[in-house]
Amino acid sequence: MVIEGMNKVTEQFIVGVIGAPFGLKGYVKVRSYSGEYEHLKQLDTLLLRCGNVERVLKLEETLPLTRGLGMKFKGIDTPEQAQSLRGGELITDRFHAAPLKPDEFYVEDLRGLEVLGNGRVLGHIRDVFEGGGGHLIEIRLSSGDLKLVPFRKEFFGDICLERGTAVLLEQGILT
Repeated sequence: MVIEGMNKVTEQFIVGVIGAPFGLKGYVKVRSYSGEYEHLKQLDTLLLRCGNVERVLKLEETLPLTRGLGMKFKGIDTPEQAQSLRGGELITDRFHAAPLKPDEFYVEDLRGLEVLGNGRVLGHIRDVFEGGGGHLIEIRLSSGDLKLVPFRKEFFGDICLERGTAVLLEQGILT
């Protein structure tokens, strides 16, 4: 959402989702949305959102898994208790989210950016999706139409979070 010409800064991120329980002591499998796990191992507490219910969980232990990360939370000591967390989203603040590499952005920071072309506003970034060959940017054009554009350097130039703008280099992709 664009607010007074600036992109709203998101301070909390959904960093992963809880999968199936494993073992007998209340461990759960966790899948990180970023694909990175080191930052999750450093956490003491996480906010868990299951539907409309949120609660704070204290992290007791992590275990590396072939795919993902095993987590044990204080007070979750049985497979049945762990099962109750399944599908829950793990939320943390910006400081504890996966660190960004150069030219990387948090999806939440891209949503709402004005898309510019030839110095005029073409629309706004509505969402970001994973596609087979990379990420796709969903743009709501000023006309109201929705278009998907590959999030690649050939199509997007300067992205400035401070100004709340992303420059579309190849406008022909919108036709």
